[in-house]
Amino acid sequence: MKSSFRVCDKCGHGLSQYNPDPLCAPCSRGGDIARVPDRAWRDEQVCRALSAWDFGELLRLLRRRSGLSQMAVRSLTGLTQSFISDLERGRKHLGGGEAIIDFLNGLGLPADLRPLLLTPFGEPGRAGSSGPLDPALPWNADRMVTSLEFAVGGVMKRRGVLALSGAGLTQYVLQSTIAAPEVMASMSSNGTRVTIPLIASLEATTDALRHMDASSGSGSLAATSMGHLKILVRLLKHGSYDEARGRRLAAATADAAAQAGWYMFDGGNHTKAQRLFLAALRAAHASGDSRLTAAALSFLAIHGYSVGDPRDAVTAARTARLGISDRDAPALQAMLLTRQARGHARLREESAARAALEEARVLCAQGRGEDDPDWLYWIKPGEILGQTASCLLDLGRPSEAAESFDAARDELSQEEIRTTAQFLSRAATAHMKTKNPDVGWGIAGDVLSLVDGVHSSRLDDHLHSMLAEVRRFEDTPAARELLERGESVMKGRAAA
Repeated sequence: MKSSFRVCDKCGHGLSQYNPDPLCAPCSRGGDIARVPDRAWRDEQVCRALSAWDFGELLRLLRRRSGLSQMAVRSLTGLTQSFISDLERGRKHLGGGEAIIDFLNGLGLPADLRPLLLTPFGEPGRAGSSGPLDPALPWNADRMVTSLEFAVGGVMKRRGVLALSGAGLTQYVLQSTIAAPEVMASMSSNGTRVTIPLIASLEATTDALRHMDASSGSGSLAATSMGHLKILVRLLKHGSYDEARGRRLAAATADAAAQAGWYMFDGGNHTKAQRLFLAALRAAHASGDSRLTAAALSFLAIHGYSVGDPRDAVTAARTARLGISDRDAPALQAMLLTRQARGHARLREESAARAALEEARVLCAQGRGEDDPDWLYWIKPGEILGQTASCLLDLGRPSEAAESFDAARDELSQEEIRTTAQFLSRAATAHMKTKNPDVGWGIAGDVLSLVDGVHSSRLDDHLHSMLAEVRRFEDTPAARELLERGESVMKGRAAA
C-alpha cells in the first residue's frame, strides 16, 4: 500500500514538510545516520519524563543514553542548537501541539509509547475544564455518547469554550490519535437491533444532505441534520449491535456529527459547530477509521483559521496527516494540506503556506488513492487552485491571488453554487486590490447573480468583504451601480 506521507528514500525516516528533497539531512550529507535507539526510549527515567511532558529532561536523557550530539538532534528535529541547549536547561519550552508532534516524530517515538502522553490528563485534581468536552475524560464508548448527547442538546458554559482553544484543544487533538480504541459491542435486551441495512440507510441520508449543502448552503439543513444525528446517538446508546456493527455505527455517527457541525458553522453558530466537531472526533476514534478522525480534525482546522486561532488549524491538520500516513489517500492528504496552508497564511508564514500548497498540488495530480473516501469527491485541481488563491490573498499577494482564482474558475463545478460563489467573491476582491478593478467589478456582478437561494452565513461574510472593496471605488459610476445592486441583494438575504 502506497503512503502519501513522505519519508527519506535512503533510511525511511520521516521527512520534514519543509524539506523538498528526497533525503533527510544526515543522508544528504552522506554521513552516518544518527537515530535514537529503541532501548533508550524504554529506559524508566525516559518514560517518566515522557509521561510528565518534561521534554527538556526527555531530550537530555535520550541524548545521554544514545550518545547523540546536539547537532544530531538538530538534524532530526529541525530545532536550532541554541534552542536545544535552552530546552534541556529548562529555559525554553516547545510551543504547542505542532512543535511537540514534530519533536517526537523527529526523534522517532515508538508507537506503543504514545499512550504515556495521556498520563497528565488522567491525574486526579488536574486543573482544566469540566463537563463532557473535558479532554481529560477517558476515550471510551460511554464518554463518546455523553459527548455526542452534549453536542446535540447541552448548554455550553463560557468556561468550556475557552478551555477548548489553545492548550485544551491541543490535548483533545493529540488524544484522538494516541488513546487506545474502545470496545463498541452493545447487547441491549430492549434496544433496537442495529442491522447493516439500517446503518446503510442512515449513511445515505448523511450523503444526501452533504450534496444539498454543496449546492444551496446550510439553510434548513442544520435542523434536519441535528434530528438525523439524534437518531444515530440514540442507536449508539440504546441499540443492540456486535463489535463490527458498533464500529460502523460509530463511523456513521462521526460523519453525521461532523456534517451537522459544518452546517452550524456555515450558518454562523461557531460555538455549537466546534462542540459537534469535537464529538465527531470521539465517534471517529471509536470507529477505528483514521480517515474519519482526519475529517473531524479538518473541520476543526477550518474553525481555527476562520474564527479561532490559526495555530490550532495547523496543529489539527498536521496531526490528521500523521494519523493517515499509512493510508494510500493522496486526495485526503491534499485536502489536509490546504487546511494547514490556510492556517500558515493567516499567521503570515508564507514559505510554510507555499510549501504545503505545492505538496497538495502534487498529491492532487496523483488522482484518487485506494483509501481515499467517497465523500472527498470535491478535491480536484480547481479546489487546490482556489485554496491557493485564498492563501495568497491572506498573505497580501492580490495579483498572484487573482491569477490563481482565474485559473480555478474554469475548474469549479457549476453544480456547487455556494462554493463557486465564495471563491468568485474572493476573486473579485483580489482583482479590485490590483490595478484592474473593473475586472473585479465584472466578477462581483456574476457573484450577485449566483447567490439567490443560497443560504450561508459564510457566503454572506464573503459578500460583505467584496462589497466593502467595491465601496473604495464608489466615486466611479460602474462601481456605484454595482454597490447599489449589492446592497439590495444583501437586504433581501437578511430578510430571508
